[in-house]
Amino acid sequence: MKVCVGLSGGVDSSVAALLLKRQGYDVFAMFMQNWHDADATLHGDCEWEEDRFVAEIVARKIGIPFYFVDLSKEYRQRVVNYMFNEYSAGRTPNPDILCNREIKFDAFFEAARELGADMVATGHYCRRAPLLDDTGKQVVINGLPQWRILEGTDPNKDQSYFLCQLTQEQLGKALFPIGHLTKPEVRQIAHLADLPSADKKDSQGICFVGKVDLPTFLKQKLEPKEGDVVEVYDTYFQENAQYKFVHDTLSSLLATPGEPNMITAFSSEDSGGADFNNRSIEATQEGDGGKRRRGSLRFAPYPGKCPPRRIAATATRNVFDAGKLTALSDEDWMRLAEPIDYSGIKFETEVYRSGKKHIKKVRYKENPLGKIVGHHDGAQFYTIGQRKGLNIGGHQDSIFVIGTDIDRNIIYVGEGHGHKGLSRCCVRIAPKDIHWIRQDLKMTDGEVRRYRVRIRYRQPLQDAWLVKRPVGLFILFDMPQRGISSGQFAAWYSEDDEMLGSGVY
Repeated sequence: MKVCVGLSGGVDSSVAALLLKRQGYDVFAMFMQNWHDADATLHGDCEWEEDRFVAEIVARKIGIPFYFVDLSKEYRQRVVNYMFNEYSAGRTPNPDILCNREIKFDAFFEAARELGADMVATGHYCRRAPLLDDTGKQVVINGLPQWRILEGTDPNKDQSYFLCQLTQEQLGKALFPIGHLTKPEVRQIAHLADLPSADKKDSQGICFVGKVDLPTFLKQKLEPKEGDVVEVYDTYFQENAQYKFVHDTLSSLLATPGEPNMITAFSSEDSGGADFNNRSIEATQEGDGGKRRRGSLRFAPYPGKCPPRRIAATATRNVFDAGKLTALSDEDWMRLAEPIDYSGIKFETEVYRSGKKHIKKVRYKENPLGKIVGHHDGAQFYTIGQRKGLNIGGHQDSIFVIGTDIDRNIIYVGEGHGHKGLSRCCVRIAPKDIHWIRQDLKMTDGEVRRYRVRIRYRQPLQDAWLVKRPVGLFILFDMPQRGISSGQFAAWYSEDDEMLGSGVY
């Protein structure tokens, strides 16, 4: 069998190629270039050239043919344009997931097949296994042998989330040779084989583009436009009909009557949606290989603009009743999944006299719901959960983006990790966006199931209910999730580490 390895110049793909060669496959390597414009990259225009140079040396060391393919046209059309469109609409995309679905296991495979490849292999930390029936035979649906995709053995490096949009046809052509290994084991194999990539740092940035300054990258197509930054006070939620509806609905769904938990317990490992969308993109398919320190604080709700009071983390899990979930109407599910609308915060001006000459000036009247605290250069450049790049001072605790209004070009922010606008419990995936990897496990309308869900890379799996309705698939988390932004992907897993499906919400 002839296998093409996507050789990136990193240690993971290098070891993947080495192992396949040792296993007797007819292996060749191919390096893909997906990006030419270096204006927005933080390391200049030579990073990909260095990667290609290392990849070529690795291929020579292993003793396999090396090829180069330019997929920049396909990448721009299928991934970059998608990014621009999503951000311009106020959504937060994940280009790495699209890169795998549209490039690595589609356009790249087509290029590899022209060179005679039967399969494509990558250095992802995940595992593929055949789906077997009770007799031990591989299940076949619509003529396609069915495959399972499992988390990688290394819990610090599992990359199955990035493959959540792959189809059974794509999985049938894919190999993941290092999914059963840990990162230290991979580096050890590379050292023993004297591979030049053994000590190479993991790549960072957008898949095959590199680490970029996100606003600079987006400004290639999205026009900057100054707008207001509005801080939302806690009093707004006390009067907001949507927040009250969510509270009351969650309360009604609890197995035991009581107060629902609607605020995420703070952990330094979870920085909201901002890990991927701070001022630079750093979350990557290779990862950083480091361990993250877990925090132990959360913040209590606070009135008005008063600083939050730090208390010990008490992660209260909401225990919902499955029967009550089934009985909830489609209309209520739709509303439960809606984010808070902050357009109700309006500011009126007043004229006042200032100084000895009593010069007339105009200012905003005091508003108990919020305050204009700064300005930005375009709401499309920010995402829910973002903390860096706001340049807003005068606060005791961190300021986070809790909402964006693209039409009015307004960013809404809140102070503190425990701000009510930073957490949500429910999201909806539209019917057209529901993707099942395991076609045999598709949910039917009215069905309710328990799964574990991940909404960003390296996030620990979260317990949740999945509720299928004609209007979409609803994910109700036991614990509120912070930094939820539309355009992201949710992937759901079984208890035995199998990723079953995904969808963009």
